[in-house]
Amino acid sequence: MLTARPHSFTARAVFALAFCAFVALLGPGPRMANAQESREILPLNQVRPGMQGYAYTIFAGDRVEKFDLEVLGVLDNFLGPKQSIILVQLKGPKVEHTGVVAGMSGSPVYLEGKLAGALSLKLGIFTKEPIAGVTPIEDILSPPSQNAAAQPSTQQFALPSESAARTGFPSGSALEPIETPLVFSGFQPAAIQQFANQLQGYGLVAAQGGTAQPRPEDAHLAAGDMAGMVLVQGDASINSACTVTAVQADRVYLCGHPFLSLGNVQLPMARSRVVTTLSSDLASTKIVNVGGSIGTITGDHLTAVTGKLGAPPAMVPLDLTLVTTEAGSPKQKTLHFEIVNHPKLTPLLVAITTFSGLTQNSLYGEGTTLHLSGEIRLQGHNPVQIENTFAPGDSLSPDGLPIALTMQSVFTRLFTNSFEPARVDRISLRVESVPGRKSFTIESAWLEKGEAAPGETLRVRVLLRPYRGAARVEQTTVRVPDQAARGTTLRVLVSDADLLNRASRGFAFAGAGSPDGLDQLIALLNRERRNDRLYVGLFVPSPTLLWGDKELPNIPLSQINVVDGRPIPGSVQILRESLSSESSILLGGPVSGVISLNLQIR
Repeated sequence: MLTARPHSFTARAVFALAFCAFVALLGPGPRMANAQESREILPLNQVRPGMQGYAYTIFAGDRVEKFDLEVLGVLDNFLGPKQSIILVQLKGPKVEHTGVVAGMSGSPVYLEGKLAGALSLKLGIFTKEPIAGVTPIEDILSPPSQNAAAQPSTQQFALPSESAARTGFPSGSALEPIETPLVFSGFQPAAIQQFANQLQGYGLVAAQGGTAQPRPEDAHLAAGDMAGMVLVQGDASINSACTVTAVQADRVYLCGHPFLSLGNVQLPMARSRVVTTLSSDLASTKIVNVGGSIGTITGDHLTAVTGKLGAPPAMVPLDLTLVTTEAGSPKQKTLHFEIVNHPKLTPLLVAITTFSGLTQNSLYGEGTTLHLSGEIRLQGHNPVQIENTFAPGDSLSPDGLPIALTMQSVFTRLFTNSFEPARVDRISLRVESVPGRKSFTIESAWLEKGEAAPGETLRVRVLLRPYRGAARVEQTTVRVPDQAARGTTLRVLVSDADLLNRASRGFAFAGAGSPDGLDQLIALLNRERRNDRLYVGLFVPSPTLLWGDKELPNIPLSQINVVDGRPIPGSVQILRESLSSESSILLGGPVSGVISLNLQIR
């Protein structure tokens, strides 16, 4: 049985004092509201089953519309300790037709003419009655700590059928946060689909939409209007959209539930304008255009997203230049984007934006070899250099997807470093397209002779098999070190870039022998070998000490014993071989394979 939670007189008095300033400073109410409507706050202890009320939202255009609702009861401790939810049933022809709509979260709810909370939850799918949850207004105006916001129960935006079966909830009967549409403008569904699993893991619902020209009145927000976070803007955009619950001077409260439970943030806030509301038995949603930036999203907590009107924070510029050659004439096009700088968001957003900008472009074509180059400029550090080549594959995945995943990997490594925040100034990428598939497999390799003297230079020949066509032989040299001991056996490794990276730094790329700072991490990233080259490395049987980003070959055993005794596990690694020398051959396409040869020193 649902009942209202009792509250003491003392709690009621404290609440009244805490929010008297808020009541005085509340901005204008919804544009369609009755001019005589009270500005008072209704505390949770006064909510009773059967109370009649109403809420405001936008179904189309800028017109804030009113719909009725009835209180079914209060669910105590629903979101967590002392985090209750008001359960309501929506009434009226529109909401009974659409049900609870994605983008409706944050809609202000009034009971007895007083602001009681914001729509935030919906009950089930394919339901016959639109039942929703309301976050109490006192929890919205005083969001709980980020520790509470990180509870798993509040982050589960969608309950997969397998999980539902394990929890015992009948399918479609759980109260879940109303979806926050993630509006993609300039993105084709095929591009979004490549990252659908990651988006769903964040609990987001991808929706297509557009952009609207900024208007002078964009920042004149009122309860019931639409606003949200700007994640990407420029030649394409990604934005969230939900409803404004209240405006207090320059403070904005919206959504009624977390966006991603990010805690305290600095993300641009933009006005959203509803084109129409799409009714669906499965999931109704608002189709919106995103307007101009109007301020900063400052908090993303358990019971609300909060923002501040004014100047938006700076974003990271990303320039993507596409180059192709047709009939001997090069063609070039540059796209410009801006992306938020946030460790949990930036890697995925860079991947999606790069992939869409590349593939949804007239210069892009499947079946081409793509050469990626560029740099990531960081505040106070050397830039990260980007260079790799990608050949078409035989799978159905788009040829441009490996480029996007490579960029996501680089940014993940930068943003998950344990040393300092990575503050990115600018990203510049260039993708050159060459018709056809240029890739090579190492089939065989041999030395001109099986033994050599210290200081001698030997030729190494390698048999390479292209994707199609006749095999070819490439030649390079290795030089035996002068200090090589007679009677020892050296190892000549003919390989691709990845295998030589691993052989020369052990398992450092999996986390061991980790760097001691962001500068060292950048140095490691810049030293990684490129995949469009054939490498030949000569290894001698003496240990190499890996210490942060430093490689110390041929180190005496006595020094290894001293250094390896440091009380910092994982910061030092010992390899049984040392890379004495290496050479490479640029081939213009990805190389794969490895051959190991022995060389006797006479």
